Amino acid sequence: MTKKAPAPVPIRHLIWLGWKLVILLSIALCFFALLRLRFSPDFSSSPNSFSRARARSRISRDNFDGPPKIAFLFLARLNLPLDFLWGSFFENADVANFSIYIHSTPGFVFDDSTSRSHFFYDRQLTDSIQVVWGESSMIESERLLLATALEDPANQRFVLLSDSCVPLYYFSYIYRYLMASSRSFVDSFLDLKDGRYHPKMSPVIPKDKWRKGSQWIFLIRSHAEVIVDDKVVLPVFKKFCKRRPPLDTSKGKLNIKLQKQHNCIPDEHYVPTLFAMSELEGELERRTLTYTLWNQSAEKMDNKAWHPVTYNYADASPKRLKEIKDINHVYYESEFRTEWCRTNSTFVPCFLFARKFSQGAAMRLLSEGVVGPFEVSSLLGNPS
Repeated sequence: MTKKAPAPVPIRHLIWLGWKLVILLSIALCFFALLRLRFSPDFSSSPNSFSRARARSRISRDNFDGPPKIAFLFLARLNLPLDFLWGSFFENADVANFSIYIHSTPGFVFDDSTSRSHFFYDRQLTDSIQVVWGESSMIESERLLLATALEDPANQRFVLLSDSCVPLYYFSYIYRYLMASSRSFVDSFLDLKDGRYHPKMSPVIPKDKWRKGSQWIFLIRSHAEVIVDDKVVLPVFKKFCKRRPPLDTSKGKLNIKLQKQHNCIPDEHYVPTLFAMSELEGELERRTLTYTLWNQSAEKMDNKAWHPVTYNYADASPKRLKEIKDINHVYYESEFRTEWCRTNSTFVPCFLFARKFSQGAAMRLLSEGVVGPFEVSSLLGNPS
């Protein structure tokens, strides 16, 4: 008895099966795309944010009429211990040429009971946050200062300062120096030794875009807007750039485990890395305007290792100040790069500000007329 051959599958069934496979594949691809959007930051959108920042900057400049201002942005732990020196500095300036913003401890108010200088009265941010050194809160406080200062279209230059910074020249010289340049001054160099780059930052932050530099920056308006508008790089920093807990002898052997954790100091990397990511390095002077002398201790267990040296009264001599002012270049060992200090092809001093200065050192600068004519009254009425 012969077997019957199987009946051929109708062609319409084959077509229907093919369509079902196409539909299932499409659904799977859509689901995969949604997962990528949910769990991976999309850096392709960031150039649009940079473009919006630049466009808004152009509009604000076109609509702005009047003298451009420098916004002085102070990061303070509480009050400003050197306010008497800065008060004398601003006394010798036209109030139309500068503005002041202070990020301090939430709730702290600058008035006649907390500051020697009226220039700082009520200049604190109302939305300040608690800042912890070595954490991303430092970056967020800088962004808050920039965002507040950007609300005034007259602010065309922005300089970030600590509560231990001092000016090295009269206001008029600093104003001319900064306004003459169309570039931002951002310390930025390759970080090849510290191992602070976390592999999980990739692919949002490629390793070849990782940079290090001083947090004390000077910005033109369009670059300040890039920082405020950033929604791509900052979340990655919050997640993967965290300070390793400091050594604590009371924890004994637990220190060995803690010291194996990845170590990263956000404020030393965020701005130069962001600008490298946004292809802005060609618009920068890749150096800081704020001088810092570092204690390069060789002992790893030394708590003072690689911390800025504090200048006291004896250290703030005319000879030492002249040495700082005479510096005309900076050498970056990791890139074998010498950064000659110039503005519009004209050689200029590298530094306009310096840190860290004690009150005694600041008094010496004031008495010797470094920032302006000395007035004894500026030292009176010391707030508690």
